[in-house]
Amino acid sequence: MPNTAKARSLRKNPTKAEKRLWKILRDRRFVGYKFRRQHPAAPYVLDFFCHSAQLDIELDGFGHGHPKQQQADKERDDYLAKLGIRTIRFWNRQLRENERSVRDTILRELNERDPTNPNADASVS
Repeated sequence: MPNTAKARSLRKNPTKAEKRLWKILRDRRFVGYKFRRQHPAAPYVLDFFCHSAQLDIELDGFGHGHPKQQQADKERDDYLAKLGIRTIRFWNRQLRENERSVRDTILRELNERDPTNPNADASVS
């Protein structure tokens, strides 16, 4: 399946955690930063991608705890890093139990990677 078709399919069937985070990030709601959901970046699909900050946010479920998947995630993150894309990962449980901490971490990463954003010093409510 080509990446665009895969991305489209993933957008149509989001997890509960993805729905929750998308409510926060969509429509420049997150301090004015624009995010794309299920963004194709050959050969991968990024959960949430901010182009201006070159930041990929991944939400991981229990399957990402297995050693083979952890190795695949590391290879993916290394590949994206060579393209200048920073990946940060959160467990679905982290978002569910401590959304504020997840939001603060995302904001800190965005501000470090894209300090030119006019809203960079704003706080997240």
